[in-house]
Amino acid sequence: MLIIPSIDLREGNVVRLRKGDYGDQLSYDVDPIITAGAFARAGAGHLHIVDLDGARQGKPAQQELIAQIIRSTPAQVQVGGGIRSEDDVAALLDAGAARVVIGTRAVNDLPWLQSLISKPRFAAKIVLALDAKEGIVATHGWMSSSGQRAVDVAKLVNNWPLASILYTDVAKDGMLAGPNYEQTAGLVEATRIPVIASGGVGSIEHVRRVRATGCWAVIVGRSLYENAIELSEAIAVAAQE
Repeated sequence: MLIIPSIDLREGNVVRLRKGDYGDQLSYDVDPIITAGAFARAGAGHLHIVDLDGARQGKPAQQELIAQIIRSTPAQVQVGGGIRSEDDVAALLDAGAARVVIGTRAVNDLPWLQSLISKPRFAAKIVLALDAKEGIVATHGWMSSSGQRAVDVAKLVNNWPLASILYTDVAKDGMLAGPNYEQTAGLVEATRIPVIASGGVGSIEHVRRVRATGCWAVIVGRSLYENAIELSEAIAVAAQE
């Protein structure tokens, strides 16, 4: 399993939202570009960047800063937040992103997603974000419910050329109390597409337990900024057979 550090950006600053609540924000006095470099030096081969302003506005909002981060690090970078069009995806790939994370538009318009990834340029470059509350996918910056179960969406796209599925339990996100292991394991079981778990990792024991679900990778955020987890140790534990 891979450890993927997260850099969540709001107005150019590194932050974390608890349970996806824009009114419950933790701010960190760190430079996002320096932070990306530190994560790479600690052994992270992948990074996850979230444009929180973009997610809320429904359109990318911090493109230049994200491009600078991508250029500054040797790690593969996946980017999400407010991506609603093919042009948005193309712009991020042109900026050097390895993968683009799409949630709201993809969940609300699966035929559009299928058409997008049928094009050679986008095949295996798109991460489908399934952000769930009690197993039901949330959209529009986690402020709306799609009415669809995450596991049902995963089954539906099972044979599509997606890079991965990113599963986030909104109730766990930013809380450091552990991921939703049961839902994550169910999603892994439902699809052949690699699953990235997200939300709630706060200790090395959480890393061990989420590894046991069979997911391909796990995103770690707040616990790194608050020194609850040492990144190099988490990477070593995640890599164990």
